[in-house]
Amino acid sequence: MRKKRRRIDVKKLALVVIAFVAIMGIITTTWAYVDNQKKIKAEQLRIEEQKRKEEEEKKKYTVGTSHEGKKYSYDAKKIVEKLSKYDYSNNGEKIVFLTFDDGTSTTNTPKVLDILKEEDVKATFFLTGQNIEYGGEASRELIKREFEEGHAIANHTYSHDCKKLYPNRSLDLEAFKADLDKNDELLTDVLGKYFSTRVIRCPGGHGSWKNMEPLDNYLEEKNMVSIDWNALNADAEGKRKNARELTEYAIKTSQGKEIVVLLMHDTYGKEETVKALPAIIKYFKDNGYAFKTLV
Repeated sequence: MRKKRRRIDVKKLALVVIAFVAIMGIITTTWAYVDNQKKIKAEQLRIEEQKRKEEEEKKKYTVGTSHEGKKYSYDAKKIVEKLSKYDYSNNGEKIVFLTFDDGTSTTNTPKVLDILKEEDVKATFFLTGQNIEYGGEASRELIKREFEEGHAIANHTYSHDCKKLYPNRSLDLEAFKADLDKNDELLTDVLGKYFSTRVIRCPGGHGSWKNMEPLDNYLEEKNMVSIDWNALNADAEGKRKNARELTEYAIKTSQGKEIVVLLMHDTYGKEETVKALPAIIKYFKDNGYAFKTLV
């Protein structure tokens, strides 16, 4: 006797299929959600890691001075604004910026650094590329020492050639930019790719030349600043002076000013400036000045 074939209950089968499809849909959706969440988490981790690396990179960059030297630094733009208005007041707080142009020199810069270290004060060095190259490896080591000891490094052009930079006493912007860039490359080569400086001093001083507005516009675009001075020891003006005379000149031109940007030189032939430096520093200490650097 034949067994009767069971009739397939179509409705039940349909329900089973629908349930299976639904379950598979839920599983697939869940898998997709989990997978998507993993991707989102991975992307968040990637972004966080990228930000961390960027922050680490930023920490490596030094603008004008070392990380340690930042505690002595001051915004050069603010000082330029004050100097441009001949306003040397500072709400009763006296600050002095010792600045040295035309270095480095293998004869005088080491002695200047020794005095600054002994007196525990910081300065801003406006460096000239040709003098650096003239001094060779010794000059490069001096720049590293300036930087490591917390002083500020600024750009005083590569050549210091006023005839090239200001033909007929008028700015040649392209020549000036090329000279700045060449010196920047040299400083970066010495101090590493993470170093830059935004402070420059024009050879002869910004106010000595005609047609300087294009340079001002260029520096503004680059967030750079050119700074002159409002006091000096006159070691590059007039007759040759001895240490006493240089000290007296520095004091005379600084008196009555709460903000002092003092121009001096540490290049070759400035031995009397070295001799005068301790007395100049003593004057500012005795009169309550804080020593700052320009960045």
